[in-house]
Amino acid sequence: MPASEPRTDLDARFSDPKASPADWSEAVALISAAEVFWLTTVRPEGRPHVTPLVAVWHDGALHFCTGPDERKAKNLRANREVVLTTGHNALEEGHDVVVEGEAVRVTDEAALRTLAGLWVEKYGKVWTFQVRDGVFVGEGGEALVFRVAPRTAFGFRKGESFGQTRWRFTG
Repeated sequence: MPASEPRTDLDARFSDPKASPADWSEAVALISAAEVFWLTTVRPEGRPHVTPLVAVWHDGALHFCTGPDERKAKNLRANREVVLTTGHNALEEGHDVVVEGEAVRVTDEAALRTLAGLWVEKYGKVWTFQVRDGVFVGEGGEALVFRVAPRTAFGFRKGESFGQTRWRFTG
């Protein structure tokens, strides 16, 4: 969990004059409720790779999982910097959130059991995992679990009073 509340700034260049910065708690609520995220990683030769996935918010960070032989896992071996994006696919309504940070493997079995329970709670029984040897184990095989604590996050409120908020975390 970040050591303190983030520094919050409204970017007036991309905001309605009546807009105010969004509160980080509003972004956390949106992240927690979101069902689909877009994960951006970087291939070893430098090209970006983007893929949709599911994720859960827990203990101040987003968590996602991937098979050890999937492209995103291969990318993370060389570069752990990622971006996770979620939001509303409309121009005039909703709020989009972008989280930037480092994807760090979670291997602690107690933490993995907690996360496995959160996957079922959020996405249903089809997302049931066992925990063994520092990984999730499900019908599709093994899955590595990663934690992304926000370093920087952006909120894009759309509609009449649109605004772009940036949250910067320290500590």
